[in-house]
Amino acid sequence: MVNTTEKDSNYQDLDKMSVHELLTNINNEDKSVPLAVERSIPQIEALVKVTVEKMKAGGRTFYIGAGTSGRLGVLDASELPPTYGVPFEWIIGLIAGGDTAIRKAVEFAEDDLEQAWKDMEAYDIDENDVVIGIAASGTTPYVIGGLKTANEKGLVTGCIVCNGGSPIAEIAQYPVEVIVGPEFVTGSTRMKSGTAQKLVLNMFSTAVMIQLGRVKGNKMVDMQLSNHKLVGRGVRIIMDQTGATEEEAAVLLEQFGNVRQAIEAYQGTH
Repeated sequence: MVNTTEKDSNYQDLDKMSVHELLTNINNEDKSVPLAVERSIPQIEALVKVTVEKMKAGGRTFYIGAGTSGRLGVLDASELPPTYGVPFEWIIGLIAGGDTAIRKAVEFAEDDLEQAWKDMEAYDIDENDVVIGIAASGTTPYVIGGLKTANEKGLVTGCIVCNGGSPIAEIAQYPVEVIVGPEFVTGSTRMKSGTAQKLVLNMFSTAVMIQLGRVKGNKMVDMQLSNHKLVGRGVRIIMDQTGATEEEAAVLLEQFGNVRQAIEAYQGTH
């Protein structure tokens, strides 16, 4: 394994830098992350395609991770139902230590090889489901154990890691390896590695949702109308897609409570 996430920072004497120097140098390091993600697009594409295939067959996607990686998985999973109007159980984020660990670190939770599968079993996991391990180091025991058992049970497995040739990438059937190099603060993988994982998760879940038909044109026609801003956006989408007036669009949206259904109803009568 090439453990670049733990290599010494490219910068020395951080504690002697001015605020401007700190921000500029962090930004310079961050600029390399999208290029690292770009090199991994073929791997991301393979993972998206197999996930779409499984979810069309009734499967779900589980993210498993610890620390920053686990929190990013929970974040991505939690944002999909309001954005695309999908059930919360379609994509599920699990973090070592449970929901408590989202806000406060749970000591040694990530070292349990058995717990990830136990966490997934609570959801009646089956062979149509996909399990994606998220771990910057590529060595987290919680993720290793979960992926190993998932493989044994015949599930599709993937991962998002930031070291080359890691144990997790070797276990996952569809590994995504985004090699971002040393962190600005040595070993602080909440920085470039976390940014890389967030970018990949954005790409992965957005592509999956679009492939599953949750976008019309470039619009979120299935979003949940949970505040005034989103209701206003829904009205504008209906106007854009149908040519209806603002008043007509507002009436349709109130009647159907869903942008897609409102558009289809208007188009069916004009």
